[in-house]
Amino acid sequence: MAKILAGVTLFVLCITSFTSDASTDDELWIMLQKAAVAARALSYEGIFVCQTGQQAKSVQITHLFDGRNEFARNVVLDGATREVLSQGSNLVIYNQKNEKIIIEKRRGQNMFPAILPLNFDTIKDNYTVHLSTIERVADRQAQVLFLEPKDRLRFSYKFWIDTEYGLLLRSVRYNQRSEVIENIGFNRLSLINSVALDWFTPKIDSKKNYVMEDEAVILPDGKLSVTWEIKELPSGYRKVDQMVRMVPGKLKPVMHMIFSDGLASVSLFIEPTSKSDKTKVALVTTGSTSFYAAVNHGHLVTAVGEVPEATVVQIANAVVISK
Repeated sequence: MAKILAGVTLFVLCITSFTSDASTDDELWIMLQKAAVAARALSYEGIFVCQTGQQAKSVQITHLFDGRNEFARNVVLDGATREVLSQGSNLVIYNQKNEKIIIEKRRGQNMFPAILPLNFDTIKDNYTVHLSTIERVADRQAQVLFLEPKDRLRFSYKFWIDTEYGLLLRSVRYNQRSEVIENIGFNRLSLINSVALDWFTPKIDSKKNYVMEDEAVILPDGKLSVTWEIKELPSGYRKVDQMVRMVPGKLKPVMHMIFSDGLASVSLFIEPTSKSDKTKVALVTTGSTSFYAAVNHGHLVTAVGEVPEATVVQIANAVVISK
């Protein structure tokens, strides 16, 4: 216990140098990188509000770093029951659907406040950072930074970073018309001094049935009966994950790839389509999410992500398929 608290104290001391005097780009990037580390290396609990479009929800978060491993529990406090427990990169979601609680397993995602990556190389290539004012968030002082894209293939961000702990307190994402499309921020936050994990368990409702979701079966790449390659991705985006799945409800395997610029990410799906499928081209934007689908040599290629429309179109059209 003493060693862990000493480590946290040392970490906090290392990140308390945030002041409005920081003016060079290097200093601002360091500030963002420390915020990325703080979200993972500090132990804290609080409540944040996530607003997307007209929908808003409050989430209670408890996060613990024991010196080697991360544990987190997010509980949605509004509407239907939903809890997310994560240990490292493994997530288990308890999601209410009608009178059942569906248990889902997922790969790790960057959830607030850990939305900033640990590696900033790609972000530096595609965004510029600007210093703003000191503002108050969750009764704490925060340094405000702007992250502006260098092109129209990604959105812009505004971050509020705790001047004492270095933790990200609030994040706002803007579309290309400078409209707010996502606003996430703490309204209560405190550090945890205990390493007890008694809270790391879902709240069980004995009146409901708990059902494990049918998991997608991961297959070797060779199981996909098509030859494909990716050409001319949008600037700054690179493939960060790839898998072939047998998805419940689908008769044939589906290729799933994920592309990212370090902040924004796009999922790309390739699956066989039947002759009766009349889908040709579809481009839809809902809130901050863009969706594009097109048929390519008898396969449905779908790209979806919280990025501008041009980005999902370019990524989907980068697929070259040959039989």
